[in-house]
Amino acid sequence: MPKQPVRMVTVPADLDAVTTVGAEDTSQGVDVERIWDAVRTWYSAGAHPAIQLCLRHNGSVVLNRSIGHSTGNAPTDSPDAEKVVATPDTPYCVYSAAKAITTTLFHMLVERGTLSLEDRVCDYLPGYTTHGKDRTTIRHVLTHSAGVPFLPASALDLDRIDDSEFTLDALYALKPVYKPGRFHTYHAATWGPLTREIIHAATGKNIRDLLAAEILGPLGFQWTNYGVAPQDVSKVALSYVTGRPFPRPIEAAMRKTLGGTLEDIIPITNDPRFLTGVLPSSNTVSTAFELSRFAEILCRGGELDGVRVLKPETLSNALTPQTRLRPDFATGLMPLRWGVGYMLGSTRFGPFGRGAGRSFGHLGLLDIAVWADPERGLSGGLISSGKPGPHKGMNLYPALMDRITADIPVIQ
Repeated sequence: MPKQPVRMVTVPADLDAVTTVGAEDTSQGVDVERIWDAVRTWYSAGAHPAIQLCLRHNGSVVLNRSIGHSTGNAPTDSPDAEKVVATPDTPYCVYSAAKAITTTLFHMLVERGTLSLEDRVCDYLPGYTTHGKDRTTIRHVLTHSAGVPFLPASALDLDRIDDSEFTLDALYALKPVYKPGRFHTYHAATWGPLTREIIHAATGKNIRDLLAAEILGPLGFQWTNYGVAPQDVSKVALSYVTGRPFPRPIEAAMRKTLGGTLEDIIPITNDPRFLTGVLPSSNTVSTAFELSRFAEILCRGGELDGVRVLKPETLSNALTPQTRLRPDFATGLMPLRWGVGYMLGSTRFGPFGRGAGRSFGHLGLLDIAVWADPERGLSGGLISSGKPGPHKGMNLYPALMDRITADIPVIQ
Protein backbone atom coordinates (compact mmCIF):
# COMPACT_ATOMS: atom_id res chain seq x y z
CA MET A 1 0.00 0.00 0.00
CA PRO A 2 1.57 3.34 -1.05
CA LYS A 3 2.46 5.83 1.66
CA GLN A 4 -0.22 8.47 2.11
CA PRO A 5 0.74 12.03 1.15
CA VAL A 6 1.15 14.68 3.84
CA ARG A 7 -0.67 17.88 2.89
CA MET A 8 1.06 20.67 4.80
CA VAL A 9 1.42 24.44 4.60
CA THR A 10 4.64 26.17 3.58
CA VAL A 11 5.74 27.94 6.76
CA PRO A 12 7.47 31.28 6.01
CA ALA A 13 10.88 31.90 7.54
CA ASP A 14 9.75 35.25 8.95
CA LEU A 15 6.74 34.59 11.17
CA ASP A 16 6.45 38.26 12.10
CA ALA A 17 5.75 39.05 8.46
CA VAL A 18 2.55 36.96 8.61
CA THR A 19 1.49 38.08 12.09
CA THR A 20 -1.10 40.77 12.73
CA VAL A 21 -1.69 42.17 16.22
CA GLY A 22 -5.02 43.80 17.03
CA ALA A 23 -5.79 46.15 19.90
CA GLU A 24 -4.67 44.67 23.24
CA ASP A 25 -4.93 45.94 26.82
CA THR A 26 -1.63 45.53 28.67
CA SER A 27 -2.90 47.08 31.90
CA GLN A 28 -4.20 43.73 33.17
CA GLY A 29 -0.65 42.55 33.84
CA VAL A 30 -1.12 39.33 31.89
CA ASP A 31 2.05 38.23 30.12
CA VAL A 32 0.69 36.71 26.93
CA GLU A 33 3.97 36.24 25.10
CA ARG A 34 4.47 32.63 26.20
CA ILE A 35 0.91 31.92 25.04
CA TRP A 36 1.64 33.51 21.67
CA ASP A 37 4.91 31.56 21.43
CA ALA A 38 2.80 28.40 21.77
CA VAL A 39 0.64 29.62 18.87
CA ARG A 40 3.75 30.29 16.75
CA THR A 41 5.06 26.80 17.52
CA TRP A 42 1.70 25.29 16.59
CA TYR A 43 1.54 27.28 13.35
CA SER A 44 5.12 26.28 12.49
CA ALA A 45 4.06 22.62 12.42
CA GLY A 46 2.44 23.44 9.07
CA ALA A 47 -1.07 22.05 9.56
CA HIS A 48 -2.91 25.40 9.48
CA PRO A 49 -2.80 28.12 6.83
CA ALA A 50 -3.95 30.58 9.51
CA ILE A 51 -4.68 30.77 13.23
CA GLN A 52 -6.55 33.45 15.20
CA LEU A 53 -6.60 33.71 18.99
CA CYS A 54 -8.41 36.25 21.17
CA LEU A 55 -8.38 36.14 24.97
CA ARG A 56 -10.27 38.41 27.35
CA HIS A 57 -9.29 38.65 31.01
CA ASN A 58 -11.59 40.42 33.45
CA GLY A 59 -13.38 41.89 30.45
CA SER A 60 -10.30 43.32 28.73
CA VAL A 61 -8.82 41.99 25.49
CA VAL A 62 -5.32 40.91 26.49
CA LEU A 63 -4.43 39.02 23.31
CA ASN A 64 -5.91 39.51 19.84
CA ARG A 65 -3.66 38.20 17.08
CA SER A 66 -3.55 36.19 13.90
CA ILE A 67 -0.79 34.37 12.06
CA GLY A 68 -0.66 32.95 8.56
CA HIS A 69 -2.57 33.47 5.33
CA SER A 70 -6.28 33.58 4.63
CA THR A 71 -5.65 32.54 1.02
CA GLY A 72 -2.75 31.52 -1.20
CA ASN A 73 -0.78 29.21 1.12
CA ALA A 74 -2.88 26.09 1.32
CA PRO A 75 -1.54 22.68 0.29
CA THR A 76 -3.68 22.88 -2.86
CA ASP A 77 -2.44 26.36 -3.86
CA SER A 78 0.23 26.76 -6.51
CA PRO A 79 3.60 28.20 -5.42
CA ASP A 80 2.93 31.42 -7.36
CA ALA A 81 -0.56 31.98 -5.91
CA GLU A 82 -1.17 35.41 -4.39
CA LYS A 83 -0.80 35.10 -0.62
CA VAL A 84 -3.11 37.22 1.53
CA VAL A 85 -2.11 37.61 5.17
CA ALA A 86 -4.93 36.87 7.63
CA THR A 87 -5.85 39.46 10.22
CA PRO A 88 -7.90 39.34 13.45
CA ASP A 89 -10.80 40.73 11.38
CA THR A 90 -10.83 37.85 8.86
CA PRO A 91 -14.05 35.81 9.29
CA TYR A 92 -14.08 32.00 9.16
CA CYS A 93 -16.63 29.23 9.38
CA VAL A 94 -16.28 27.95 12.95
CA TYR A 95 -18.13 24.66 12.47
CA SER A 96 -19.50 23.13 15.70
CA ALA A 97 -18.52 26.12 17.82
CA ALA A 98 -21.94 27.22 16.53
CA LYS A 99 -23.51 24.80 19.00
CA ALA A 100 -22.51 26.98 21.97
CA ILE A 101 -24.41 29.89 20.42
CA THR A 102 -27.47 27.80 19.59
CA THR A 103 -27.43 26.28 23.08
CA THR A 104 -27.46 29.78 24.57
CA LEU A 105 -30.53 30.66 22.50
CA PHE A 106 -32.35 27.56 23.74
CA HIS A 107 -31.70 28.39 27.38
CA MET A 108 -32.86 31.95 26.78
CA LEU A 109 -36.15 30.58 25.43
CA VAL A 110 -36.45 28.15 28.36
CA GLU A 111 -35.99 31.02 30.79
CA ARG A 112 -38.74 33.00 29.04
CA GLY A 113 -41.13 30.06 29.12
CA THR A 114 -41.29 29.76 25.33
CA LEU A 115 -40.36 26.09 25.65
CA SER A 116 -39.21 23.60 28.26
CA LEU A 117 -36.34 21.15 28.21
CA GLU A 118 -38.82 18.41 29.08
CA ASP A 119 -41.15 19.26 26.19
CA ARG A 120 -41.32 16.54 23.58
CA VAL A 121 -39.94 17.36 20.15
CA CYS A 122 -43.22 16.20 18.63
CA ASP A 123 -45.02 18.95 20.58
CA TYR A 124 -43.38 21.29 18.06
CA LEU A 125 -42.72 18.97 15.13
CA PRO A 126 -45.88 16.79 14.98
CA GLY A 127 -44.42 14.29 12.53
CA TYR A 128 -41.51 13.45 14.83
CA THR A 129 -43.30 10.41 16.25
CA THR A 130 -42.22 7.61 13.94
CA HIS A 131 -40.10 4.67 15.10
CA GLY A 132 -40.54 5.54 18.78
CA LYS A 133 -39.24 9.10 18.48
CA ASP A 134 -42.35 10.48 20.20
CA ARG A 135 -40.50 10.09 23.54
CA THR A 136 -37.70 12.43 22.48
CA THR A 137 -37.45 15.62 24.53
CA ILE A 138 -35.63 18.87 23.85
CA ARG A 139 -33.20 17.92 26.62
CA HIS A 140 -32.41 14.74 24.69
CA VAL A 141 -31.64 16.79 21.59
CA LEU A 142 -29.40 19.31 23.36
CA THR A 143 -27.50 16.59 25.23
CA HIS A 144 -26.93 14.45 22.12
CA SER A 145 -28.98 11.59 23.55
CA ALA A 146 -31.91 11.67 21.09
CA GLY A 147 -30.81 8.38 19.54
CA VAL A 148 -30.45 9.74 15.98
CA PRO A 149 -26.75 10.57 15.54
CA PHE A 150 -26.65 9.63 11.86
CA LEU A 151 -28.08 11.59 8.93
CA PRO A 152 -28.31 9.87 5.54
CA ALA A 153 -26.24 11.38 2.74
CA SER A 154 -29.44 12.06 0.78
CA ALA A 155 -30.38 14.67 3.40
CA LEU A 156 -27.18 16.65 2.76
CA ASP A 157 -28.47 18.55 -0.27
CA LEU A 158 -26.92 22.03 -0.49
CA ASP A 159 -29.63 23.19 -2.86
CA ARG A 160 -32.20 22.48 -0.13
CA ILE A 161 -30.20 23.42 2.96
CA ASP A 162 -32.90 25.90 4.10
CA ASP A 163 -35.91 23.91 2.86
CA SER A 164 -37.83 23.12 6.04
CA GLU A 165 -40.24 20.71 4.37
CA PHE A 166 -37.35 18.69 2.94
CA THR A 167 -35.54 18.79 6.30
CA LEU A 168 -38.58 17.73 8.30
CA ASP A 169 -39.27 14.81 5.98
CA ALA A 170 -35.68 13.62 6.56
CA LEU A 171 -35.99 14.03 10.34
CA TYR A 172 -39.33 12.24 10.49
CA ALA A 173 -37.88 9.29 8.56
CA LEU A 174 -34.95 8.80 10.96
CA LYS A 175 -34.84 5.52 12.84
CA PRO A 176 -33.23 5.80 16.29
CA VAL A 177 -30.27 3.54 16.92
CA TYR A 178 -31.20 3.50 20.61
CA LYS A 179 -34.12 4.69 22.72
CA PRO A 180 -34.09 8.46 23.35
CA GLY A 181 -32.27 9.24 26.59
CA ARG A 182 -30.61 5.85 26.93
CA PHE A 183 -27.13 6.79 25.71
CA HIS A 184 -25.10 9.82 24.76
CA THR A 185 -23.64 9.84 21.23
CA TYR A 186 -22.51 13.04 19.54
CA HIS A 187 -25.19 14.14 17.03
CA ALA A 188 -22.87 16.04 14.70
CA ALA A 189 -25.15 16.18 11.65
CA THR A 190 -28.71 15.87 13.02
CA TRP A 191 -28.39 18.39 15.90
CA GLY A 192 -28.52 21.43 13.60
CA PRO A 193 -31.63 20.55 11.58
CA LEU A 194 -33.47 19.52 14.77
CA THR A 195 -32.65 22.68 16.71
CA ARG A 196 -33.42 24.92 13.73
CA GLU A 197 -36.84 23.45 13.17
CA ILE A 198 -37.74 23.32 16.88
CA ILE A 199 -36.93 27.00 17.39
CA HIS A 200 -38.84 28.01 14.26
CA ALA A 201 -41.88 26.03 15.41
CA ALA A 202 -41.70 27.40 18.97
CA THR A 203 -41.18 31.05 18.07
CA GLY A 204 -42.44 31.44 14.51
CA LYS A 205 -39.07 33.04 13.71
CA ASN A 206 -36.07 32.00 11.69
CA ILE A 207 -33.29 31.16 14.16
CA ARG A 208 -30.91 33.48 12.29
CA ASP A 209 -33.31 36.40 12.72
CA LEU A 210 -33.90 35.51 16.38
CA LEU A 211 -30.18 35.46 17.15
CA ALA A 212 -29.67 38.80 15.41
CA ALA A 213 -32.60 40.48 17.17
CA GLU A 214 -31.94 39.16 20.67
CA ILE A 215 -28.14 39.07 20.98
CA LEU A 216 -26.00 40.05 18.02
CA GLY A 217 -27.82 43.27 17.11
CA PRO A 218 -28.10 44.73 20.63
CA LEU A 219 -24.41 43.95 21.26
CA GLY A 220 -23.16 45.22 17.91
CA PHE A 221 -21.69 42.02 16.49
CA GLN A 222 -20.65 42.19 12.83
CA TRP A 223 -20.48 38.40 12.32
CA THR A 224 -21.28 35.33 14.49
CA ASN A 225 -24.59 34.42 12.88
CA TYR A 226 -25.46 31.30 10.92
CA GLY A 227 -23.94 31.88 7.49
CA VAL A 228 -23.51 35.27 5.87
CA ALA A 229 -25.29 37.45 3.35
CA PRO A 230 -24.50 36.54 -0.29
CA GLN A 231 -22.49 39.72 -0.76
CA ASP A 232 -20.21 38.73 2.15
CA VAL A 233 -19.27 35.23 0.98
CA SER A 234 -16.06 36.46 -0.65
CA LYS A 235 -14.91 37.89 2.70
CA VAL A 236 -15.02 34.48 4.41
CA ALA A 237 -11.65 32.71 4.44
CA LEU A 238 -11.71 29.12 3.24
CA SER A 239 -10.92 25.98 5.21
CA TYR A 240 -8.42 23.40 3.96
CA VAL A 241 -7.75 19.70 4.47
CA THR A 242 -4.21 19.11 5.73
CA GLY A 243 -2.15 16.30 7.23
CA ARG A 244 -2.54 12.67 6.19
CA PRO A 245 -5.88 10.98 5.55
CA PHE A 246 -7.21 9.20 8.62
CA PRO A 247 -6.96 5.40 8.81
CA ARG A 248 -9.82 3.62 7.09
CA PRO A 249 -11.71 2.60 10.27
CA ILE A 250 -11.77 6.23 11.42
CA GLU A 251 -12.86 7.43 7.99
CA ALA A 252 -15.67 4.86 8.04
CA ALA A 253 -16.82 6.24 11.41
CA MET A 254 -16.68 9.79 10.04
CA ARG A 255 -18.79 8.84 7.02
CA LYS A 256 -21.44 7.42 9.32
CA THR A 257 -21.39 10.25 11.89
CA LEU A 258 -20.50 13.31 9.82
CA GLY A 259 -21.71 12.19 6.42
CA GLY A 260 -18.24 11.95 4.91
CA THR A 261 -14.50 12.20 5.37
CA LEU A 262 -12.69 15.53 5.67
CA GLU A 263 -12.05 15.33 1.93
CA ASP A 264 -15.82 15.08 1.41
CA ILE A 265 -16.93 17.63 4.02
CA ILE A 266 -14.58 20.58 3.68
CA PRO A 267 -15.40 21.39 0.01
CA ILE A 268 -19.07 21.41 0.99
CA THR A 269 -18.44 23.86 3.84
CA ASN A 270 -16.55 26.18 1.48
CA ASP A 271 -19.49 26.23 -0.91
CA PRO A 272 -21.44 29.55 -1.07
CA ARG A 273 -24.70 27.62 -0.60
CA PHE A 274 -23.43 26.32 2.74
CA LEU A 275 -22.00 29.69 3.76
CA THR A 276 -25.31 31.46 3.12
CA GLY A 277 -27.55 28.80 4.65
CA VAL A 278 -28.83 28.39 8.21
CA LEU A 279 -27.37 25.39 10.01
CA PRO A 280 -27.24 26.03 13.77
CA SER A 281 -24.85 23.14 14.37
CA SER A 282 -22.05 24.06 12.04
CA ASN A 283 -22.11 27.13 9.80
CA THR A 284 -21.63 30.09 12.11
CA VAL A 285 -19.17 32.55 10.58
CA SER A 286 -17.12 34.54 13.05
CA THR A 287 -13.72 35.76 14.19
CA ALA A 288 -11.79 34.78 17.30
CA PHE A 289 -12.44 38.32 18.60
CA GLU A 290 -16.21 37.91 18.29
CA LEU A 291 -16.21 34.35 19.61
CA SER A 292 -14.40 35.54 22.73
CA ARG A 293 -16.91 38.36 23.09
CA PHE A 294 -19.79 35.90 22.91
CA ALA A 295 -17.99 33.79 25.52
CA GLU A 296 -17.75 36.90 27.67
CA ILE A 297 -21.56 36.90 27.93
CA LEU A 298 -21.33 33.45 29.48
CA CYS A 299 -18.30 34.22 31.62
CA ARG A 300 -20.23 37.11 33.21
CA GLY A 301 -23.20 34.94 34.05
CA GLY A 302 -25.33 35.83 31.03
CA GLU A 303 -24.97 39.62 30.72
CA LEU A 304 -22.72 41.91 28.71
CA ASP A 305 -22.71 45.69 28.24
CA GLY A 306 -26.16 46.06 29.74
CA VAL A 307 -27.72 43.29 27.62
CA ARG A 308 -29.06 40.44 29.76
CA VAL A 309 -29.22 37.21 27.73
CA LEU A 310 -29.54 34.69 30.57
CA LYS A 311 -30.03 34.86 34.31
CA PRO A 312 -27.14 33.37 36.33
CA GLU A 313 -29.38 30.61 37.66
CA THR A 314 -30.43 29.65 34.11
CA LEU A 315 -26.80 29.35 33.10
CA SER A 316 -26.01 27.38 36.24
CA ASN A 317 -28.74 24.88 35.39
CA ALA A 318 -27.38 24.60 31.85
CA LEU A 319 -23.97 23.66 33.26
CA THR A 320 -25.26 20.81 35.43
CA PRO A 321 -23.36 17.72 34.22
CA GLN A 322 -25.54 15.42 32.15
CA THR A 323 -22.86 12.81 31.44
CA ARG A 324 -19.89 11.31 33.22
CA LEU A 325 -16.32 12.02 32.13
CA ARG A 326 -15.67 9.55 29.33
CA PRO A 327 -14.21 9.36 25.79
CA ASP A 328 -16.33 11.25 23.30
CA PHE A 329 -16.38 11.33 19.50
CA ALA A 330 -16.71 15.13 19.65
CA THR A 331 -13.22 15.40 21.13
CA GLY A 332 -11.48 12.68 19.15
CA LEU A 333 -12.22 10.19 21.95
CA MET A 334 -10.61 12.32 24.65
CA PRO A 335 -12.57 12.29 27.95
CA LEU A 336 -15.38 14.86 28.10
CA ARG A 337 -18.38 15.80 30.21
CA TRP A 338 -21.48 17.56 28.89
CA GLY A 339 -23.88 20.04 30.39
CA VAL A 340 -27.16 20.80 28.64
CA GLY A 341 -25.63 21.62 25.26
CA TYR A 342 -22.30 22.96 26.50
CA MET A 343 -19.06 20.98 26.67
CA LEU A 344 -17.64 21.10 30.20
CA GLY A 345 -14.01 21.37 31.21
CA SER A 346 -12.32 19.08 33.72
CA THR A 347 -9.25 19.18 35.92
CA ARG A 348 -7.10 16.45 34.36
CA PHE A 349 -8.70 16.34 30.91
CA GLY A 350 -10.79 18.79 29.04
CA PRO A 351 -11.18 20.64 25.77
CA PHE A 352 -10.25 23.98 27.36
CA GLY A 353 -6.96 23.14 29.07
CA ARG A 354 -5.87 21.23 32.16
CA GLY A 355 -6.95 22.59 35.49
CA ALA A 356 -9.97 24.35 33.97
CA GLY A 357 -12.66 22.41 35.78
CA ARG A 358 -15.27 25.18 35.62
CA SER A 359 -14.71 26.10 31.98
CA PHE A 360 -17.37 25.46 29.36
CA GLY A 361 -18.14 26.18 25.72
CA HIS A 362 -17.80 24.15 22.53
CA LEU A 363 -15.23 22.97 20.03
CA GLY A 364 -15.40 23.16 16.26
CA LEU A 365 -13.92 21.04 13.49
CA LEU A 366 -11.08 20.50 14.12
CA ASP A 367 -9.02 22.88 16.27
CA ILE A 368 -11.57 25.63 16.97
CA ALA A 369 -12.92 26.66 20.37
CA VAL A 370 -15.20 29.15 22.06
CA TRP A 371 -15.08 28.96 25.85
CA ALA A 372 -15.59 30.72 29.16
CA ASP A 373 -13.56 30.06 32.31
CA PRO A 374 -15.18 32.05 35.14
CA GLU A 375 -12.55 30.94 37.68
CA ARG A 376 -9.96 32.83 35.66
CA GLY A 377 -12.17 35.64 34.40
CA LEU A 378 -11.21 34.27 30.97
CA SER A 379 -13.18 34.27 27.72
CA GLY A 380 -11.57 32.79 24.63
CA GLY A 381 -11.99 32.37 20.92
CA LEU A 382 -9.63 30.24 18.83
CA ILE A 383 -9.92 29.59 15.09
CA SER A 384 -7.66 27.60 12.79
CA SER A 385 -8.27 27.11 9.08
CA GLY A 386 -6.58 23.74 8.59
CA LYS A 387 -8.60 20.55 8.99
CA PRO A 388 -5.76 18.13 9.68
CA GLY A 389 -5.61 14.40 9.67
CA PRO A 390 -2.68 12.68 11.40
CA HIS A 391 0.53 14.76 11.50
CA LYS A 392 3.49 15.34 13.81
CA GLY A 393 2.08 18.47 15.42
CA MET A 394 -1.20 16.99 16.69
CA ASN A 395 -0.20 17.56 20.33
CA LEU A 396 0.42 21.30 19.86
CA TYR A 397 -3.24 22.35 20.02
CA PRO A 398 -3.86 20.86 23.50
CA ALA A 399 -0.43 22.19 24.51
CA LEU A 400 -1.63 25.70 23.64
CA MET A 401 -4.81 25.28 25.69
CA ASP A 402 -2.75 24.00 28.62
CA ARG A 403 -0.42 27.00 28.30
CA ILE A 404 -3.35 29.41 28.46
CA THR A 405 -4.67 27.90 31.69
CA ALA A 406 -1.16 27.77 33.16
CA ASP A 407 -0.37 31.43 32.42
CA ILE A 408 -3.74 32.93 33.34
CA PRO A 409 -4.21 31.95 37.00
CA VAL A 410 -7.40 31.26 38.89
CA ILE A 411 -8.72 34.42 40.54
CA GLN A 412 -8.13 34.22 44.29
